[in-house]
Amino acid sequence: MDLLEIRQRIDEIDNRLVELFVERMKITEEVASYKKANGLPVLDRGREERILDKIALLAGEEFSSDAKELYERIFELSRAHQEEHLK
Repeated sequence: MDLLEIRQRIDEIDNRLVELFVERMKITEEVASYKKANGLPVLDRGREERILDKIALLAGEEFSSDAKELYERIFELSRAHQEEHLK
């Protein structure tokens, strides 16, 4: 396999990742609406910690730290989007 083919595979994965990210962010709007209606805070640190633990296991030892870092950033973006949605 040459470099172009490898990069094409990465591009395909990136396309799927972006599609899933957008879907995830849209769902955060539903989460924000629910939290607002039920008087819940945007930040649910316990849930985030449970997800990070799960992500670390799913990613395996080699990538657990990187996967957790990625998800911490996703959580930051998600919370910011929820805050913006609640304005």
